[in-house]
Amino acid sequence: MSQASTMMNRRALLGGVTSVAVLAVAGCAGYPQFSLEEAVRRLLFLSTDRAFARLLAPGGFWDDQVTRLALPEAIGNRGGVLARILTGPIVKDRLQRAFNDMAYDAAERAAPAVTDAVRTIGIRNALALLRGSDPMGATAFLHQEMGTSLVEIMVPEFGDAIRVSRDPLLGEVLAALTGVDVGGIANSLAYEADNAIFRAIGREEAAIRADPRSTNDPVLMAAFGIK
Repeated sequence: MSQASTMMNRRALLGGVTSVAVLAVAGCAGYPQFSLEEAVRRLLFLSTDRAFARLLAPGGFWDDQVTRLALPEAIGNRGGVLARILTGPIVKDRLQRAFNDMAYDAAERAAPAVTDAVRTIGIRNALALLRGSDPMGATAFLHQEMGTSLVEIMVPEFGDAIRVSRDPLLGEVLAALTGVDVGGIANSLAYEADNAIFRAIGREEAAIRADPRSTNDPVLMAAFGIK
């Protein structure tokens, strides 16, 4: 399959976020309750869509300092045999990159869950979310409401990816580990990826707040005082 076709398929998994986000809602300028909630949903839909577009691009996690996953503690803090294996930044970077590449597929599985949450989540105090001082306030609210649901989705993805990996370095590291199973490493990576995903969404939210006009969305522009 061509890279273009692969990207189209991955973006399709977002469930049509962009098409939902640009629908117009009449009467938003008057700020009735439903319109404030709709503005928050649009903000999160668009932020999520943009964030996953970056994450699901080639090198999406690795190439971005905001979203790059660190080595799991179970690996990075071990001595003995692992200390001999992980000598020098090149080897460490190669192993870290392998885990970041695995995050690609995990994020692919997580994307529809975030979209569904934005669509169905109960939004409390929408005005405070829109007009608060935190430029990532809506993202923080979404993350809190979703809890560890993305972690639960991504743990099996990381576990499967580790088990079927053909990277000889990863195989050598796993063979050297004692007292840590693949599930523990997968769990650590899933928590890292969860935080990275919401950092990416929050960055997009802040960018939208800084320049609402760039969205061409009348509801978002009205919500942030742009006429």
